[in-house]
Amino acid sequence: MIPSFTRSFTAEARHIDEMGHVNNAVWVQWIQDMATAHWDAAARPEDREQFVWLVVRHEIDYRGNIDLGQSVEGTTWIEGGARGAKSLRRVDFRDSAGRVIVSAATTWAMLDRTSGRPARVRPEVIAPFV
Repeated sequence: MIPSFTRSFTAEARHIDEMGHVNNAVWVQWIQDMATAHWDAAARPEDREQFVWLVVRHEIDYRGNIDLGQSVEGTTWIEGGARGAKSLRRVDFRDSAGRVIVSAATTWAMLDRTSGRPARVRPEVIAPFV
């Protein structure tokens, strides 16, 4: 069981905007990358084959940033149980001093891969994440 998932990211030249730090769109990509990696690491194989998750909503608070060559550690977890086809995922990014500099709440919807329709998240699907 993997209730939370942690991954590090380092700011590369392609991530930096005209202000000299990581662009907001990159933070969104890192949030999505973490969610996908967490699903791949924790979900049962049969669930990975049958379902796919899509973002319904991102809510992000920016309290800081990093510059070229600096790293952050991101931690993600599912908050509470699922509601129908939706699940709330939290993500915190901490700088080298351990301060949370970016915090996100993202809502994801689970879809059946074959039909493309929303699928109710059953307890056995969410169990490895809570």
